[in-house]
Amino acid sequence: MKESTINQVKSLMLPVVALIIIPGAILWATGFKIGWGLGLPWDAVIVLAGALLMGAGLYYLSLTIWLFSNIGRGTLAPWSPTRKLVVIGPYRHVRNPMISGVLMTLLGESVAFGSTGIFIWFLLFFIVNHIYFICSEEPGLEKRFGGEYLIYKKNVPRWIPRLQPWTGR
Repeated sequence: MKESTINQVKSLMLPVVALIIIPGAILWATGFKIGWGLGLPWDAVIVLAGALLMGAGLYYLSLTIWLFSNIGRGTLAPWSPTRKLVVIGPYRHVRNPMISGVLMTLLGESVAFGSTGIFIWFLLFFIVNHIYFICSEEPGLEKRFGGEYLIYKKNVPRWIPRLQPWTGR
């Protein structure tokens, strides 16, 4: 197996841990349930909303992983970063759409499973990633991509998406 394929497989462990293993452990420790115990039709509406959030988040995550692999020629993992700055698709609206996809999925899980524990994990995941991006990721991108990244950073917000996509002008 090629090293790039091995790196891609290894890097997929990051979202598996964040979205399946840790939430699964939280549900195992706190008790598995679906919904918030409000009865029908409310629980059905809440579970559907959670499922839609999970689906949107997983789609967003999959799209950004594909862009990293095919456009950026790297992975989502810090040990195998992209070789080209990715500034197309959802990256034209927000600098961290991959983490946004993970956050949407975690929020959907907390809603669908009625889990305050997963919601706390969602908040912790956001805080840790926010600090990581400011202290490590962004300085690393500035070193790797220089002025190209600085222009992108100036025009595309970190977390709150732009309504109009950035065109690079």
